[in-house]
Amino acid sequence: MNIVILVKLVPDLVEELTIGPSGIALDTAWLRLIINEFDDHAIEQGILLKERGGGLVTVVAPDIEGVDDVLFTAAAKGADRLIKIKGDFAGVNNHALARAFTATVKELQPDLVLTGVQANNDLDGSLGPLVAGYLEFPYVGYISGVSLEAGKTRVRKEYPGGLIAEMDMTLPAVVGIQAAEQPPRYVAVSKVRQMMKTSTIEERTASSLDMAGGPTVSRMFQAEAGQRATMFTGSPDEVATRLVDIFKELGVL
Repeated sequence: MNIVILVKLVPDLVEELTIGPSGIALDTAWLRLIINEFDDHAIEQGILLKERGGGLVTVVAPDIEGVDDVLFTAAAKGADRLIKIKGDFAGVNNHALARAFTATVKELQPDLVLTGVQANNDLDGSLGPLVAGYLEFPYVGYISGVSLEAGKTRVRKEYPGGLIAEMDMTLPAVVGIQAAEQPPRYVAVSKVRQMMKTSTIEERTASSLDMAGGPTVSRMFQAEAGQRATMFTGSPDEVATRLVDIFKELGVL
């Protein structure tokens, strides 16, 4: 089984995000990028499939600062092949990134493509459906379990209310992972450093980054405070009475 996993790096939302001088993009001077959380689950799901049934797992990522650490960490977890796509990915949208991924995926001729179902910087749609469209592969997203059988894959999708659906997809296919069947495994830093010495990152060059189809950002701004919260003091009975009075004023009670 030939499994290809597509990953991207996204801004770390734990850090303070600031807007650059242009007013239409984030300031990258101190911007910290990390692997997209859902892509990390896609890596875990791909390695689980390999451990259960064998095969080759290839992880592909754009050449952005910090991507080497992401790829070597994937190798430490069990990935067999690492590829980064060279190009100017600063400010790239998902349409351009999907086109760059598609060229490499076609070369690899996978049976199954896994990617995170979404990312915190998706302004023009999720990556998975875009890649599936360019490849003309079927796509199903928000998946929390994958199993492989002869010529097809069975995916598990969770719905509100505890409902679970299982669907069969004819291979090759693209699957958007919401959660792997187990949390992404931890690997020690020492093992990652070992992979840096023994593993090789292959390079591909994006022929062009066509930004067509993505949004045009005219302005970015920090969220502005509208109305401050009112903090109540006093005993629980006094606070409860005050809340009831407010609810009556609003017509809720």
